Amino acid sequence: MVALLEKRRFRDFDWILALLAIAIVAFGTWQIHNAQPGAGYWQKQLVGLGIALVAMLVVSFTDYRKLVDFAPAFYAFGLFLLIIVLIPGIGMRINGAQSWIKLPGIGQFQPSEFVKIPTVLMLARYFGRLRGHTLSLKDMGVGGLILAVPIALLLLEPDAGQAITYLPLLAVVLFLSSIRMWIVIAALVLSTVAVPAAYVIGVQTGKIKNYQQQRINVILDPENADKRGFGYHTWQSILTVGKGGLTGTAGGGSTEFSQSRLKFLPEPHTDFIFAVTAETTGFVGSILLLIAYAVLLIKLIMGARRAPDRTGMLVIMAIVGGLGFQIFINVGMALGMLPVIGVPLPLMSAGVSSVLATFIAIGFAISVQLRRFVN
Repeated sequence: MVALLEKRRFRDFDWILALLAIAIVAFGTWQIHNAQPGAGYWQKQLVGLGIALVAMLVVSFTDYRKLVDFAPAFYAFGLFLLIIVLIPGIGMRINGAQSWIKLPGIGQFQPSEFVKIPTVLMLARYFGRLRGHTLSLKDMGVGGLILAVPIALLLLEPDAGQAITYLPLLAVVLFLSSIRMWIVIAALVLSTVAVPAAYVIGVQTGKIKNYQQQRINVILDPENADKRGFGYHTWQSILTVGKGGLTGTAGGGSTEFSQSRLKFLPEPHTDFIFAVTAETTGFVGSILLLIAYAVLLIKLIMGARRAPDRTGMLVIMAIVGGLGFQIFINVGMALGMLPVIGVPLPLMSAGVSSVLATFIAIGFAISVQLRRFVN
């Protein structure tokens, strides 16, 4: 009986989803090598992929319902990591944010990437148990509190970019949990008014720093932006994307004089990996990458539709919301359509923490699908 169950799990394993994620990481590793060939980032990415695959398999073959039951403990441990990273001597400050922990023999570890997972589990655990009625203000308040604590700790680092990526987790869960439509409409209208007002107030009170204003202004008024100042990142990214043309430098051009090799493009292996991809593989390669992401998200959504319970569905859809939002923000940054806020491109950007966290999330999605026939 056990052998039959294991055979069924092997057969029902979502190989397409797993192989697609591996293919994107492999493609990203090539782009990381193109961006920083001698820095060792691409080798670390391959090591991270190996670790991530093991973690994905472990999570996939573990009953997700047991993991959801332990969500409060995972969540508390995640908050503990976000607290200790703020302690001088433990947390490492990189690019102005104290969001990394140095692990001897392993390297840098970014807790904020992993805390998203227990946050998703906590949200799915709470809202998955609410059945047969629309959400009350109390329910929405509990969800807001679950999200507010890690976001507040991230803002203390400060890492506003990572903090923003937590917002879609709650938004997706609320939308799928019978929230009243008038609340959705009111929230959209309020956001339309509140965001510009908050920006003006932030500028006047000094809460929004000068460099943050400049990064927003380069989007609103690119012609008058300081291309050598805080608009430098955006303009260099736009130039890098444009240089790729239809088929990119890998299609016949020289990569020795690329924007990233000549050190014109900042952070080419992380924040602007999509710009490097556009330069190396051109419009064709960029579109194929976006298609691969679309297929990945569609596969996850299909898995959510086959989930055996509401909690499993919410886990997968929150993962979809988080990944989709990060892809949208990062690509928007690279194309000069959104301000630079330091959000990595999932599975593409260099970083073991990001790759590992994403594969663990995919492992949860596969775990839900493997138990769709289990009562």
